[in-house]
Order: sequence, then structure tokens, then C-alpha cells
Amino acid sequence: MALPGSAMATFRLALIQLQVSPIKADNVTRACSLVREAAKQGVKIVSLPECFNSPYGTKYFPEYAEKIPGESTQKLSEVAKDCGIYLIGGSIPEEDAGKLYNTCAVFGPDGTLLVKHRKIHLFDIDVPGKITFQESKTLSPGDSFSTFDTPYCRVGLGICYDIRFAELAQIYAQRGCQLLVYPGAFNLTTGPAHWELLQRSRAVDNQVYVATASPARDDKASYVAWGHSTVVNPCLRFFPLWLVREMGRKNLEILNITKHQ
Repeated sequence: MALPGSAMATFRLALIQLQVSPIKADNVTRACSLVREAAKQGVKIVSLPECFNSPYGTKYFPEYAEKIPGESTQKLSEVAKDCGIYLIGGSIPEEDAGKLYNTCAVFGPDGTLLVKHRKIHLFDIDVPGKITFQESKTLSPGDSFSTFDTPYCRVGLGICYDIRFAELAQIYAQRGCQLLVYPGAFNLTTGPAHWELLQRSRAVDNQVYVATASPARDDKASYVAWGHSTVVNPCLRFFPLWLVREMGRKNLEILNITKHQ
């Protein structure tokens, strides 16, 4: 495990809290525009939210699914190369060999696909009177760990429900990751209960930075995301990057990540 403060340079991280519409092309265009805006402010690593090109829901996954590489990830590759940044592509519904996955594609400054993380732990939940959701109705789970190296630090990836499983973060820390990024779409039931708690737990247990990028909250959506994209440092300093109600007003936040003492 990398010791706290070792081999980690100062850099700027941006989390894009995108309000997702039913129109895939519009979502991708707006996401790329915000990536460019972040890059102009000196950002080196950018993360999009979970399901950034598609509404979040089992009925939408088959309709919006695409191959990787495909139309959405090709745009991400191009904008990463144009801006010279590392781009964590949130997630999209991926189709491969007749199966669907919730997948995060990461691109380097030259536009190369560095790693593809398929959500390992699918979101199946039933809270009586509040929320029932079953990703496993349409999605298949991933089965591999996903890390990539940058000049600043090694990064470990998870998607949303993956953050609940401490062992994944422990393995990443043991493999030298100093930043864990979880694009995620917690909801109005699980968000206030566990969103911040889980980030703090993963950060302090493993002495790493933890970043979460959520879609913006849209009360008219069939699934309402909690929002509150956040970064927590190893000393449990909490960076609340977003207000409670994002409705397309504030959808980009920048944070300087610096070597911790």
C-alpha cells in the first residue's frame, strides 16, 4: 500500500454533475462542452457521472446501450485528446455479446482507451414504501478490478453500488491507488442515509482520496438522483462540491488535489 503522501503530485480534478435528458446526443454534447470548460481551468482529471448519456432505469438500458468503442465513447476519446486530459467517462449502458453492462470507459490525454470498468455489484434494492430497483433484471455484473496510472497518482474505479463493498477499495489501496473515483447515482432514500458516510469510510479506512460524480437532481425523472458530487480526503476533510438541488444551474466544480501530510 502506498504510504499517505507518497508519490502524489498536486493536480486539479473536476466532477461534472450533469442533468441527464432523454436525448442521448444532447447529453453527450453537453458533457463534452463541460469537459472543455474544465480543461480551460487547468483541470487534469475529469469525471462524468453514472449513466451520463442515458436516463437511469432498467427500461432505458436496452434502448440506450451501445458498443465500446461506440458513438458516445468516440466523442469522449476525441474531447480527451483535444483537451489533453484524463477523462473518466462516468458510465453508459454497454452492449457486448448479447449482454448489457453498466460501464465506465477511461481515456488518456492522447485519446486512448486506458481501461473499461464494468460495475461489479449490481444495484438490487427493496426498501418498502420508498424504493424498489433491480439492475440485475437487465444488466450483467463485471468481474474485474480497474485501475489506471497518471503522472499524479494511480486511480481505482468503481461505479455507484461498488462503493458499498469495502474490500474493493482495500484491494485498490493495496495496489497503490491514492484516488478512488465512483461515478454514482444514489437516490433520495439511500443518498441522505449513506452517500457521505460511505465516502468517508472508504477514505479513512484506506487513507486515500475518494471522489463521487453524480447526475444532477431532476425531480421529474423516473429515478431521482441525490446529487451532491463530492471529494473526501484521507483526513476526512469533506469537500461538498454541490448544493442540494442542482437543476442545471451549477454543474461543474473544480478541486485542487494536493499531496496530503
